Amino acid sequence: MLSGGHGEVNPNSSWHSSRGAWLSYLTGVLALHLFLLSIPVISIPTAWTLTNVIHNLANYLFLHQIKGTPWQLLDQGKARLMTAWEQIDYGQQFTTTRKFITIIPIVLFLLASFYTKYEFSHFAVNFATLLLVLIPKLPQFHMVRLFGINKY
Repeated sequence: MLSGGHGEVNPNSSWHSSRGAWLSYLTGVLALHLFLLSIPVISIPTAWTLTNVIHNLANYLFLHQIKGTPWQLLDQGKARLMTAWEQIDYGQQFTTTRKFITIIPIVLFLLASFYTKYEFSHFAVNFATLLLVLIPKLPQFHMVRLFGINKY
């Protein structure tokens, strides 16, 4: 059997808590926001909403939609049936890594709501994408596939 980084069979379950991962994550979100602010036709409230929406859609796609592990292409074992979120810290709930990854969308939602002055159209979009990433993170939805979505 091939092993991934640091001698682990599935590094997809632990790289989120590795050294520098959190700082890289925050730096990426900040870079996205600064890039959107640098586009002259985008207002500050729109840049905050776009930052929140892009982050949440990417978060949903990479943590809750794609299954398996990108590190191993041959034999993925149980990982082939689990999303990246379900693999983090080997499925253990309420670890510091899971709390950190859960708090970031909430903080972005609060910042986007504040900078858009709670305008309803921005608020509705930001809140909808927040629910999109928070609901699958709940312990009640661990290994649950609603309506057959992402079943295989």
